[in-house]
Amino acid sequence: MTETTPMINEDSLPGHESKLEPKPEWQPRYQGSDRLAGKVAIISGADSGIGRAVAALYAREGADIAIAYLLEDDDAAETKKIVEAEGRKAITIRGDVGDKKTADRIASETFNAFGRIDILVNNAGEQHPDKDITDITEEQLRRTFQTNFFGMFFLTQAVRPHLKSGAAIINCTSVTMYQGSKELLDYSSTKGAITAFTRSLSENLIGDGIRVNAVAPGPIWTPLNPCGGASPDKLAHFGESTPMGRAGQPNEVAPSFLFLACEDSSYMSGQVLHPNGGIIVNG
Repeated sequence: MTETTPMINEDSLPGHESKLEPKPEWQPRYQGSDRLAGKVAIISGADSGIGRAVAALYAREGADIAIAYLLEDDDAAETKKIVEAEGRKAITIRGDVGDKKTADRIASETFNAFGRIDILVNNAGEQHPDKDITDITEEQLRRTFQTNFFGMFFLTQAVRPHLKSGAAIINCTSVTMYQGSKELLDYSSTKGAITAFTRSLSENLIGDGIRVNAVAPGPIWTPLNPCGGASPDKLAHFGESTPMGRAGQPNEVAPSFLFLACEDSSYMSGQVLHPNGGIIVNG
């Protein structure tokens, strides 16, 4: 297969949280209760946005974290400090998750550092808005699937030999999978694939005691939208179309990822949670 390179020259993706104003809210909202004590989690895209908020909350609940990220060294270093401030260990692993060799390296470096892998959070993603389907280049279509879906598949393959009964996989899908999005045709399509992958993988692994679930956020204030080509007008009204009338914050999404990673959700697999500001969806 021809290597597909990141589209960092097409727009400002993946984007630096350190340059975003106002800053997203990643801070956990409550004291931890050791719900992930002794666990090790890999979180892709953990340098910023939802990934950073999940890393912070997992660390507060007792997990050590492998922070997988593309190229934002400053953001990844900040997430590492956040995890360590919670008294947990963290490593940073730089590379394109859409490349299978990188996915294999993320799994091996995490296992070598911590001796176990208990939780995989497939969160890395990118989007490129286009008003017409004819505006979507072949390169963009391949790249969006490479990051959002192939990367998730590759990383799950790489981690699978290390997962034991009681492990959890949580995938990040999107409200756009359920609602559709007229300007995110390729992105929404990847999220549909992710939801189908989540349900199918759950069926595949449930007999081994490994639970697979997903989270489908609505409009959340992270670098993904402002750095992903959204227009100034869209950003000015970002999230206002939700019933709550506002965008969500990463720390309002992270608890869904925690619930699905810990024993609180021991009777759930193949399911999707919807922190989306009150948007009613089926599924």
